[in-house]
Amino acid sequence: MQEDSPVQNENTPDTTRTEQPQRAGRRNRLIVLAAAALVALGLGGVAVATTGTDHPAPAAVSLDAQSRAEAASRADRSARESSTPVAPSASPTPSPSAASVSPTPTTTVAAKAKPKPKKTTKPTPAWVDPMPGAAVTSCYGERWGTLHAGIDLALPSGTPIRAAAAGTVTQAGDASDGYGNSVFIDHGNGYLTHYAHQSRIAVTVGQKVKAGQVIGYEGATGDATGPHLHFEVHQGMWNQIDPAPFMRAHGVDLGC
Repeated sequence: MQEDSPVQNENTPDTTRTEQPQRAGRRNRLIVLAAAALVALGLGGVAVATTGTDHPAPAAVSLDAQSRAEAASRADRSARESSTPVAPSASPTPSPSAASVSPTPTTTVAAKAKPKPKKTTKPTPAWVDPMPGAAVTSCYGERWGTLHAGIDLALPSGTPIRAAAAGTVTQAGDASDGYGNSVFIDHGNGYLTHYAHQSRIAVTVGQKVKAGQVIGYEGATGDATGPHLHFEVHQGMWNQIDPAPFMRAHGVDLGC
């Protein structure tokens, strides 16, 4: 039995011919959208495939995708070129080494210790009191009808007697005339000093002495009523003058 073949009616639409252009149009739109998405992600060199269709993608879309791909390629190449390490110069500037840097001197540890001041002794005056602290028992002048030619200074027996000024010992011993043990010192300026009634003499003739040097000890030898020092100043040998104003002129007050 022979089957009847379907007969196409002239009024029946031909679906096979209308569906092919519609599928091709959808395919083209999908391809264009995919290409635009790839360009937006920065991927260069995307080619839009149009196989299987009689209608290629619009030229405006193809040119826009190409320019964006080239811009992305240039940007990518610029980033890679800028990251290339720069070669060092032929003569780099040397950095200062630790040895070439001079150390800065410190002021706390390296501070110099201040030298201790030297103890200085007070210089001895040119003229001094022959027996400091003694009491005056008699001054220069008339006494009992005769000239008392010196000043009597009293302290306990054995008190040291000192040279009134620097000079040379010209006599040391008993001077007679009631003076007892005496010492005469020539001061080289035309004046001599005389120290009488000593219990003991501590210098010899010709000896050089300094002001304040011990020359003997207080006593009562010769004509003396008690221990004391009879002190005289001579302007030339045996030419006694008042010791008080003379010594005062030289900065020493004997109390008369």
